[in-house]
Amino acid sequence: MADFKRLHCFLCTGSGCVSAGVWQVREALEAELEKQGLSDEVEIINTGCAGLCERGPRIGIWPDEIYYQNVEVKQIPELVTEHFLKGRPYEPARLTDASSGEIVRSEQDFQFLSKQRRIVLENCGVVNPEAIEEYIARDGYMALGTVLSEWSPQQVIDCIKGSGLRGRGGAGFPTGMKWQLLHDAQSDVKYVVCNADEGDPGAFMDRSVLEGDPHRVMEAMIIQGYATGASKGFIYCRAEYALAITRLDIAINQARAYGFLGDNLFGTDFSFDLEVRVGAGAFVCGEETALMQSVEGKRGQPMPRPPFPTQKGLWGKPTSINNVETYATIPWIVRNGAEAYAAIGTERSKGTKVFALAGQVRNTGLIEVPMGITLREIVEQVGGGVMNDRPFKAAQIGGPSGGCIPAEHLDTPLDYDSLTSLGAILGSGGLIVMDDTSCMVDVARFFMEFCVDESCGKCAPCRAGTRQIYETLADICEGRADMEDLDRLEKLGLLMKDMSLCALGQTAPNPVLSTMRHFRSEYEAHILNHKCPAKVCRKLLSFEIDREICTGCGVCARNCPVDTIFKEDGERKYYIVQDACTRCGTCFDVCNFNAVVKE
Repeated sequence: MADFKRLHCFLCTGSGCVSAGVWQVREALEAELEKQGLSDEVEIINTGCAGLCERGPRIGIWPDEIYYQNVEVKQIPELVTEHFLKGRPYEPARLTDASSGEIVRSEQDFQFLSKQRRIVLENCGVVNPEAIEEYIARDGYMALGTVLSEWSPQQVIDCIKGSGLRGRGGAGFPTGMKWQLLHDAQSDVKYVVCNADEGDPGAFMDRSVLEGDPHRVMEAMIIQGYATGASKGFIYCRAEYALAITRLDIAINQARAYGFLGDNLFGTDFSFDLEVRVGAGAFVCGEETALMQSVEGKRGQPMPRPPFPTQKGLWGKPTSINNVETYATIPWIVRNGAEAYAAIGTERSKGTKVFALAGQVRNTGLIEVPMGITLREIVEQVGGGVMNDRPFKAAQIGGPSGGCIPAEHLDTPLDYDSLTSLGAILGSGGLIVMDDTSCMVDVARFFMEFCVDESCGKCAPCRAGTRQIYETLADICEGRADMEDLDRLEKLGLLMKDMSLCALGQTAPNPVLSTMRHFRSEYEAHILNHKCPAKVCRKLLSFEIDREICTGCGVCARNCPVDTIFKEDGERKYYIVQDACTRCGTCFDVCNFNAVVKE
């Protein structure tokens, strides 16, 4: 007889919860269950990320449908006593709604999930990513079995074409068309590649999918291999994603043992195998030609196109490259039909999109929403609104390759065409919300500094252009620029877009050009008035001590690196010598009483 458990405890073991101490929580939970004689009644299941990353460690208990957030080791004994013994929720750790502060009674009541449509993430937070049996129980490898036993390769490609799926890596190229190109290529050897070299600041979509549902990506790659005539696949994952790599290795070994990888799959003459290749963390290797160079063991540098990878790719053979999210959509489309997927989203942007929602918003984490949802719906409903009730200022979408969307465009649909008209791109899915305390010039400088560091240096427009733009932005932030610098920034940005070899250089100016377009007055205030409206750029600020608030503790004076903070004889209150102040802001950072004000 099967060993049925009374309760199942779903424990998020994605990277976010791991960093918050989930393994210590699990150890304490196991010990407490053993101590209270409940080990035979409760099953603890390790899952991937369920999405609400800042609430970890997170536990869901079924069939009770009770969720706990930010669980600490010290809470475990009382939680086990209250919930598992007495049958009532442990209130101090209950999942709460970020906007109202009210306890979330069920998933259906949770505002964070109200606008979501989970296709790519349907198994994340539900199955154990290290147990192939759990993936199979959720219809895993059903799509593969269907296409191998009932469909021709062209029927598979026609299904993907009919779904309207476009690549989720940033460019939005039609996936079915890319598969068709590889199918039509004449070669005895072909390759398929999963691009998991996710490098955008604040982006963690691909990492979470690989950590939480690796078999899903693998199944899609096998399906593509069958549809296009490829017998070998590579998953290119950055070395920083150690947990994802570990779970991929486990999944590949399990798939081989179950007959989903190897020779004569499902009794057919089709054979396919997968291999993980680990990248060294170079952002430029997210560009497909640089990625292929790295897979071959060479330095990751972009190559001119044409020829395109589907013509001449890995080791000179036709190759198709898709990103993690694109692949993770395929099994759902095959199981449910192209029409079902095409019915979601907009006319030209079908399906759903996964975003890494971060920044000054109450609910941060991984979300999946229908294409065409407005930015307002994401910020105010899924995200629970801007933190501390401050006004929304802008959202940076698409990372270093993307652009800023200002408050006046909050109702813009998030799809490929609408964002392009605003000077932004959908990108891979990073979405950073900013309030009125963010300086848009400083934001542009941050992303450009990232591009300077990550440029491979092969082509002059990117190598020199990123550096020149960054230094000009630094001059603006530090009060050394003039109005002619704005014209130079725009001309240089457009030049880079036209002349850079790869997408890194072509898109690097996007954050600069979009912030200049929507926040030009902020640039002008830095240059003409030597003022930062958001009070972020410290070289343009002055610091003073409010003597009414100052307690005379002297922390500011002791930490001042240039000794410009004093008190008069017989006085306990401090003051700053303005002529000698370097405006480093140390006094503001160390004051515990908010006595140092910046102007």
